[in-house]
Amino acid sequence: MKKSRFLMLALCVAVLFQGCENSVSQKKLHLVFIGGSPDNYWSIVRLGCDSASRQLNDVDLDFRHLENGTPAEQEELLSAFVTNGVDGIAVSPIDSEAETDFLNKIAGNTLLICADSDAPKSRRLCYIGTDNVAAGRQMAELLKAALPRGGKIVLFEGYANAQNTKDRIQGITNGLAGSNIQIIGTLLDGTASDIAQKNAGDALAKNPDLAGMACLNGYQGPAILTAVREAGKAGQVKIVCFENYNETLAGIEAGDIYGTVVQNALKIGYQTIVSMDKYLRGDKTQFDGGKILIPSRAITKDNLADYLALEKNELLQSQTENR
Repeated sequence: MKKSRFLMLALCVAVLFQGCENSVSQKKLHLVFIGGSPDNYWSIVRLGCDSASRQLNDVDLDFRHLENGTPAEQEELLSAFVTNGVDGIAVSPIDSEAETDFLNKIAGNTLLICADSDAPKSRRLCYIGTDNVAAGRQMAELLKAALPRGGKIVLFEGYANAQNTKDRIQGITNGLAGSNIQIIGTLLDGTASDIAQKNAGDALAKNPDLAGMACLNGYQGPAILTAVREAGKAGQVKIVCFENYNETLAGIEAGDIYGTVVQNALKIGYQTIVSMDKYLRGDKTQFDGGKILIPSRAITKDNLADYLALEKNELLQSQTENR
């Protein structure tokens, strides 16, 4: 009799747990992606997120931009979502050090992923995005090709404490070691293109022998190109950019920008949502290792046409899937 009751109890427990697993696997997940300030890069990341959520057909996606681009705004958004209840959040931290404790609190309440920029000391489960040290090294190779005799250069950065910025600078510094290229300054603009343009103009005025400029963020390329052209030094001062803004790619075609390093923004968005969905539905191997790295690509005039054709095809395919 006791044995019979024990077997019945075990069966009930098994059924109960099976029911819980089925309810998790069948429910529609509410996932959140908090990016940076609105621009072309984040629009493409969002397109990748939308493509994944439509294919999965079991995700309600909330994609948010930052209007002011401050850690306080980011934390306010995160808090609001956690309070209202979500299944998972992906965020690109603005200040990896200052936000660590806050991110740890978020990770204690929901699945937390860092995408695009990492907070490696936090309890986020995984980072999904570019290997930014490797991307920095790609920029260094472009700079060395553009300036074979070396020279003085300046770097342009948006958020000084963002981990992706730190990693790109590390990659550039490591890649330039032993060359005759000298970094004489790093100019901060707080992700404001008008400030980036002013910084570039000031740098050109103060350093008549400036040989090159390197942008660590996408919006800076068009701004710096404008400043260099206004100073009458287009083609003379070598520019290496980040991202695939139309003005940047046109500058490469015109010969006024030597090259750029492009992230796969579409895949970063897509991979983030797909991996979060799989993890929450039981595949706990999704985030083994703590990082999912998506390669970046160096673009110059030599391979620009091939890149544009590939980019057009990928965007058209993604837009068709989202209809």
